[in-house]
Amino acid sequence: METSHFFANMSRLKLIFRWPLMRTITPENVQEHSHQVATVAHMLAVIKNKKFGGDLNPEHVAVVALYHDASEVLTGDLPSPIKYHNDEIARAYKKIENIAEQQLIAMLPEEFREDFLPLIDHHEISPEIRDIVKAADVICGYIKTIEEISAGNHEFEKAKKNIEQTMKKYQSEELKYFMDVFLPSFTLNLDEISQPL
Repeated sequence: METSHFFANMSRLKLIFRWPLMRTITPENVQEHSHQVATVAHMLAVIKNKKFGGDLNPEHVAVVALYHDASEVLTGDLPSPIKYHNDEIARAYKKIENIAEQQLIAMLPEEFREDFLPLIDHHEISPEIRDIVKAADVICGYIKTIEEISAGNHEFEKAKKNIEQTMKKYQSEELKYFMDVFLPSFTLNLDEISQPL
């Protein structure tokens, strides 16, 4: 039986820290970020189905979100100002990400590769699911800026404005619903969010 390094690599996502050029009050690694994105993406899919006539599988969306940054275990987390500096760099980085995705899939025993291809390879994920996961990713970045600013870190004020602009690209009914219903709590303290409704 062959040995697979896939999950040993996935485990190292906890060693890759996000916001590498920013001073953060609470460090955030890619593994915990992926968990948060998965929970938000799951809820966005549920909202879309229940409120706006969608027909998504929320559990599948959540698993895609869990793996959405898997390639960063090989590439690291390139800061957004560099990654999106211009279209040429953005396209080149997408190619690098896809090569890393293919490398990760190749680490799996062959009989399981087709199961992971539609979870990890961005080219194999439907545009609708990609958009939901990206919207969740952006929401989680926005939440991070709220948390950092609330803790007195003004370095995240510009990032918050940039993410607000990015959010416009992924504007949808389910995103707006999530923002209206769930986001206000992130500005409250523990006593305030622990109160019964």
